[in-house]
Amino acid sequence: MNLSLYLLTVLIWGTTWIAIKLQMGEVAVAASIAYRFALASAVLFAMLWFSGRLQPLDRRSQGICLVQGLCLFCLNFLCFYTASQWIPSGLIAVIFSTATLWNAINARVFFKQRIAANVLLGGALGLAGLGLLFWPELAGHEASRESLLGIGLALCGTLCFSAGNMLSSLQQKAGLKPLTTNAWGMLYGALMLVGICLVSGTPFAFEWNARYVGSLLYLAIPGSVIGFTAYLTLVGRMGPERAAYCTVLFPVVALNISVFAEGYQWTAPALLGLALVMAGNVLVFRKPRGLPVPAPLATPK
Repeated sequence: MNLSLYLLTVLIWGTTWIAIKLQMGEVAVAASIAYRFALASAVLFAMLWFSGRLQPLDRRSQGICLVQGLCLFCLNFLCFYTASQWIPSGLIAVIFSTATLWNAINARVFFKQRIAANVLLGGALGLAGLGLLFWPELAGHEASRESLLGIGLALCGTLCFSAGNMLSSLQQKAGLKPLTTNAWGMLYGALMLVGICLVSGTPFAFEWNARYVGSLLYLAIPGSVIGFTAYLTLVGRMGPERAAYCTVLFPVVALNISVFAEGYQWTAPALLGLALVMAGNVLVFRKPRGLPVPAPLATPK
């Protein structure tokens, strides 16, 4: 199950860049993201309602969903989209891949989970591998004030993503399923994005054509309903630090698709980077050797 969820997340989120690229046009970014999560939330609520699987939430859980919506379905997307105006997509991918390390640190701080050395080493290898994969793009980029602002926004988006992971893990520890918490979180995220658009005077335009509608449906249903549910289920099953290694593999999938879609050509440094990414993946998922767990003592019935 873990392997299936992992591969599903990587394949879906590794292809969403195509749909995001098709979204660019007359519709403002904030409005497009609001449409995406409003539609995804509606699909989730309808599915849960008709199947009878919508879990009731108390006030505390609703508050956590609200903050999760702000972090995971609102601010992080705005940060990454805005950062892409000033820094290359490769640099954003490298910064986003640090989510593995941030999740390990945050899990230690908030849940007192031990930071496994293999996770940190695997995350570092993956980060180095992505650096090699995108080295031509990174080397050709000139530093400027806008670049620093873009890097800061990308880092802020990564930290928001990590915070959302922690909140989902907290909800799952309380017995709540990602389907229910995602439905509420996406609704709150969409409402906050609508509020941002209203305050900033962003128009709610829409393109009624196959390109925009098709990409919106892909981002909302596979990209959000399936992708976020699979990923956050992994967070609960495997831990935030191991699940976050998906962020290292997304760009690898995207580059392989780019070979056919955009004529991307593999180079020796890029192949070495790919090898480092895969080695990091093996390290992250290697089970640490530990002492055998003693059998529990029998207790009288």
